[in-house]
Amino acid sequence: MSKIGRKPIDISDLQVDIKGQELHYKGKEGFGVYTLPDVLEAVSEDKKLFLKVKSSGLSCNVLRDANRVWGLHRALLFNNLQGAAKAFERKLEINGLGYKAVLSGNKVTFLLGYSHKINFELPQNVSLIIDKSGQKLTFKSTNKELLGKVCSQVRAFRPPEPYKGTGIKYESEVIVRKAGKAKSV
Repeated sequence: MSKIGRKPIDISDLQVDIKGQELHYKGKEGFGVYTLPDVLEAVSEDKKLFLKVKSSGLSCNVLRDANRVWGLHRALLFNNLQGAAKAFERKLEINGLGYKAVLSGNKVTFLLGYSHKINFELPQNVSLIIDKSGQKLTFKSTNKELLGKVCSQVRAFRPPEPYKGTGIKYESEVIVRKAGKAKSV
């Protein structure tokens, strides 16, 4: 039995239609279709959605495999439904003298101390807000996986370095600083 798979999903602020193995959902921020594997079924009761294993007619090995994917699909479905209700948000900070980002349409230009500018095109479902200083970036998307991938790619342009703390970091990330060389007497 999966501990995660048994948890109900609250769908009070969403519209969810179950059509066989497909779940069609619609919320304030977005909509989509999630397809369940053949061994799982979705049941809606009192504005809550439950995923259950189809136990009738399954062999022991298939039932064991179903328990393995039960929690995974519940978590993926939960993220999709949560994103449709309210967009996910991730914040990055750029630290360094002269380091900044400039947004023009769907393209972001980064000035990160290299001899060249870095141009990055945002995917279709991701939006970006940059503050006046150009050093605080707020990414928003209804797709949690895509949002994490985009933020990871942007952070990889100039990862934070431990001596001065310059680079791109997540807002909640703590950079462990190292001491520089000891001065000889």
